[in-house]
Amino acid sequence: MTRTPTRILTLFACAVLLLAGCSGGGDGADDGRITLRFQSLAWQDESVKANRELVREWNAGHPDVRVEYVQGSWDSVHDQLLTSFEGGEAPDIIHDASDDLADFAYGGYLADLTELLPARLKSDIPERSWETVTFGDGIYGVPFLQEPRVLIANATLLKESGVRIPTPEHPWTWPEFRQVTKELSGDGTYGVAWPLKEPVSATLNLSLSTGGKLFHRGADGKVTVRFETGDQMVPRTVHDQVDTDHSASPTTLGSGGSDTLPGFFAGKYAMVPLGFSYRQQIEQQAPEGFDWQVLPAPAGADGLAQGVSPQTLSIAEDSPHKKEAAAFVDFLLQPDNMVRLALGDWMLPTGEQALKDPALHTDEHGWATGTALAEHLRPAPAQSVRGYAEWKDKVATPALQEYYSGAIGMEDLRHRLEEDGNLVLARYQR
Repeated sequence: MTRTPTRILTLFACAVLLLAGCSGGGDGADDGRITLRFQSLAWQDESVKANRELVREWNAGHPDVRVEYVQGSWDSVHDQLLTSFEGGEAPDIIHDASDDLADFAYGGYLADLTELLPARLKSDIPERSWETVTFGDGIYGVPFLQEPRVLIANATLLKESGVRIPTPEHPWTWPEFRQVTKELSGDGTYGVAWPLKEPVSATLNLSLSTGGKLFHRGADGKVTVRFETGDQMVPRTVHDQVDTDHSASPTTLGSGGSDTLPGFFAGKYAMVPLGFSYRQQIEQQAPEGFDWQVLPAPAGADGLAQGVSPQTLSIAEDSPHKKEAAAFVDFLLQPDNMVRLALGDWMLPTGEQALKDPALHTDEHGWATGTALAEHLRPAPAQSVRGYAEWKDKVATPALQEYYSGAIGMEDLRHRLEEDGNLVLARYQR
């Protein structure tokens, strides 16, 4: 189609407006009002609703500082943020996870929040959670939502089996858990289904309960991988359940958590280890009359300890309105608001005041069990390890997948994680 001069001028004007609208940093409007861009990764309907409602409430009470809600996606957030940082178009307030922050923090893309955050917020969130967002001497995010890994169980099968039902006060040990899965197996049912499409996070975080550490930082600050006895208990248990006891389904090892739910509902698996937030999917998708319950993950020498990478809120270093952005973060994470965000995502708040809310201590949907586990959550082992992403993708994921499938043994796994892994990490620590 031939374009007339008038049409070309119109298109040029529109392009100018679009470019102006895409400029980063939350510029002030012509009337002097500041506009902040808040990129949220909320995806469940309840969570998106809670976030949008809070943005509207802020805007109603702060006419001079308007917040614009921007919808992001967990699937592409790292690459999308990197592109926006390098292009100078990053949102002012950034929703992410703590295990994604290290390279952004060290790269100078995130603001140090040490002097920006109010004392109320600093004191309300425990130090163990702040450790997940502390890199060097700076704080580069606010950890606000967290979720333990739990066992989602078919309550009917558990009752019929007569096995002891664990509680946070009296959990199963890892050997007891292995024995229970054997007792729950038979007649077309596996005692457990491990969804280990992405095996690294589950393996490392659960291994904190057995004294696993894996990453060891020396006096020179450099990190090396050592796959020791405490690190081996969890992968050995999974391997033996699949290969020796036949109490774990071999077909789910390459599956994601959601992929196991149809079989769980059909009675093929008595239990599935999942993140706490999966309860929402289970509640929505379970057939009528299906009875399920939440159990704590097994305990080891270090009790119920397990690693977590909390969801975080950060501020872009390039934002010209850091104080205003920090004020919005403080508003968003007031105790009542933090509870609303937690309920919307079916997760736990990090704030100690929010954790006291009665809505999080009800037996319905296993809230009380999850809340009882909050004090046992620790920073994920890989939290501050530079090069972790490459180590995970190129070394740990394929090695663990081969081990769980029986293709390699424990000694081969150790060699791969240590020898090959340390070669990868060394490139980031020169």
